[in-house]
Amino acid sequence: MNNFEEVFGKVSDFLKSEAKTETIIGKQFKLGEFDCVPVMSVGMGFGGGLGEGTAKGEAQGSGTGGAAGVGMGPVGFLVSKGDSIQFISAQSGKGLGAAFEKLPELLDKFMTKTKKEEKSE
Repeated sequence: MNNFEEVFGKVSDFLKSEAKTETIIGKQFKLGEFDCVPVMSVGMGFGGGLGEGTAKGEAQGSGTGGAAGVGMGPVGFLVSKGDSIQFISAQSGKGLGAAFEKLPELLDKFMTKTKKEEKSE
């Protein structure tokens, strides 16, 4: 049983080290006049088990196992310029590369829309 507790402790420590705010909210970066902050989706899972047995006339055996996994993907970006801030989704089904390719176009659309709204006020 001690072996299982040790494995479970290691898996728990791994998840604690990976599940932090910096994993979900990325590091801010500048893109021209825009301040951008990536927002990530994080999924985690873990499992473990133990077993023991004895074969007739054989020695007794036991085993313990554990596993953990982390998956991440971009959800979008928080984009700001001056007092304006907006969330721009990156969900395209093509991964992070497609999101970064679309970002300048999305920023331009966002700022055009914001300027129109400011003029109409």
